Amino acid sequence: MTDPNPILTRQAEAMELFGRRVHAIRDDQWDAPTPCTSWSVRDLVGHLVSEQAWVPALVRDGATVDSVGDSLDGDPLGPDPAAAWDTVADASRTVFAEPGALDRTVHLSFGDMQAGDYCAQLVTDLTVHTWDLSRAIGADERLPADLLSFAVREVTPHAAELEKSGLFAAPEEPPPGADVQTKLLCLVGRRP
Repeated sequence: MTDPNPILTRQAEAMELFGRRVHAIRDDQWDAPTPCTSWSVRDLVGHLVSEQAWVPALVRDGATVDSVGDSLDGDPLGPDPAAAWDTVADASRTVFAEPGALDRTVHLSFGDMQAGDYCAQLVTDLTVHTWDLSRAIGADERLPADLLSFAVREVTPHAAELEKSGLFAAPEEPPPGADVQTKLLCLVGRRP
């Protein structure tokens, strides 16, 4: 049987996996460093919560970054970071699953994009950051094969541009015979 919607399937998988890692964070780990230069565990989780918090406004409401303004600024995690993640993850899944949602246009800071492509970018970001969070908290770093293959397909066409954005380290050359996870991590400048 073929996957009726591979983007939504991968989104659900990535969100569930990241959510399990968020719920596994111990109280004494929130200030721990991550593979993301200058980000603590709290910063990394806050980044993903903020990213997902934009989805209802951008995808459902057709808002622009300017029209949202500073309404999503501030501490996205509040006193219960795991609950904050659960709330935005549920909202994001619901919005992207609405009929026709993936065909809408979203207005991002760098231009317009189809919502399906936007969702795919978020899935890829979740996948990479799940590895980052896993490494930071000492959790299992292995990622599911389907999610890895999806993320590699998303990243590969843009790999040369990632470092130029200032958000990624320079790509690493994967070792000979590297598995898909190692290839993905090297593409996005991680040192697995």
